[in-house]
Amino acid sequence: MVPNTMSQTVVLGVIGSDAHVVGITILEQAFSAAGFDVVNLGVQTSQEEFAEAAVAHDAGAVLVSSLYGHAEQDCQGFHQVLEEAGVDAATYIGGNLAVGQDDFEETRATFEALGFDRVFDSETDPEEAIAALRDDLGLTTTDTERATISS
Repeated sequence: MVPNTMSQTVVLGVIGSDAHVVGITILEQAFSAAGFDVVNLGVQTSQEEFAEAAVAHDAGAVLVSSLYGHAEQDCQGFHQVLEEAGVDAATYIGGNLAVGQDDFEETRATFEALGFDRVFDSETDPEEAIAALRDDLGLTTTDTERATISS
């Protein structure tokens, strides 16, 4: 069996001026329980803080949360900031991403156009995001379970 070389570290935070902490607390617990090393940046996190943490921790993924409806403006240029910092990680965003969001497929398309690999609404079960991340990083359940057992 070839050892997995992708980082199982995820950087998680609430972007912009958003101060909603409950969602990322739930995600931190869920991703940790699934065997990922989680770096929780907390609330009101700048794009640069995400990039710096991703570099410092060699993150395999950057998970952005936003619940106050202004994620589109907060994420303008986000992937450029990551690229300039040399970050090569999967990028996910989830939450209540748009004020008065009626058609989530439209919202998903907006954030995919901004460069996000995966876009989730506020009703997404954390297990769905965990399964997607395992898939995107080429991990099997046993890879993350092994990491949990060995730590």
